[in-house]
Amino acid sequence: MFVDRVKIFVAAGDGGNGCASFRREKFVPMGGPDGGDGGDGGSVILRASSSEQSLVDLKFQQHWAAERGGGGAGQRLHGARGIDRVVSVPLGTLVFPENSDELIVDLCEDGQEFLIAQGGKGGKGNSRFVSSVNRAPRTAEPGTEGEKKTLDLELKIIADVGLVGYPNAGKSTLLRAISAAKPKTAPYPFTTLRPNVGVVETDDYRRLTVADIPGLIAGASENVGLGHAFLRHIERCRILCYTLDMGGVDGRDPLADLQSLRDEIGKYEDALLKRPAVIVANKMDLEPAADNLQRLRDTEPNAIILPICAELGEHTQDLILTLRKMLDEMPPDNPDDLLRILAKRRSYRSRKKQPDDFEWPDIEVFYQ
Repeated sequence: MFVDRVKIFVAAGDGGNGCASFRREKFVPMGGPDGGDGGDGGSVILRASSSEQSLVDLKFQQHWAAERGGGGAGQRLHGARGIDRVVSVPLGTLVFPENSDELIVDLCEDGQEFLIAQGGKGGKGNSRFVSSVNRAPRTAEPGTEGEKKTLDLELKIIADVGLVGYPNAGKSTLLRAISAAKPKTAPYPFTTLRPNVGVVETDDYRRLTVADIPGLIAGASENVGLGHAFLRHIERCRILCYTLDMGGVDGRDPLADLQSLRDEIGKYEDALLKRPAVIVANKMDLEPAADNLQRLRDTEPNAIILPICAELGEHTQDLILTLRKMLDEMPPDNPDDLLRILAKRRSYRSRKKQPDDFEWPDIEVFYQ
């Protein structure tokens, strides 16, 4: 299943206790204090990994604890440091304190690590407390407690390109045509019920990631048809790829569909409409497609329109080259995008559990 929201509890290890002991050997019957220090507790570390595709593992294991530090011993032996606990999360994971909107960290780079819970400090042994007025201290410090936190984790899929469109527009077929992804395709709506990500490799060995977002319907911005669950996964796509059924197979008008898609996306997050976009005129092998394409070009004279037939693989290479060129010309990611994501999260966090709190089968990533 695909899980993009989860609550976990992390507990760093407590520090080991210091030791109160005295040196006792055959020829040293009254040796001084020689208690060693306790070891520090292990910490809990979050690590972003490209091999993780959803938060499903954290749904079924919600408690993560690091190892406690070892206790000190005689002969000034220090306890071992506790082993850290590393929690792997997908790229694009946002970490928040429980029931809070204050972002702790955005884990968006492969291998990025963040120490989320610090291990406790080991206690001092009695050998540390020797002084001119106390030559034989009999006390030792206990270790301090490790940090314990309850966290809310939220995943926003990171992809170069997001395919958006109405159900049965051919998004999954397009993803199959340009990558090694094999999402389910069928001649009926709502075939795709989970995001799929395909990795496309160009002729010069450049790679770009394309996310197939499940089909949107009218009212998606109001959470109709799991709209919020789907829309939030286009927030971190750098290019939006509006995929239209130019053949009107289900009696739909592609121009009306385009306007409806923009309306729903704009109602959900107006800033997304300013993102670079491509209009993919799909199913050009069907009879009414040519007339609809001309209408589309007349209506959208300034838009990038690419007529293709994903089913037959026609002109899909033109799409790949266009997307790559657009990505090359784009500036680095805007940090304001993350601020908008956080603002959107605040607007929904106060509500009760909604139908968009939905769990899909696990997301898959395919390489060409």
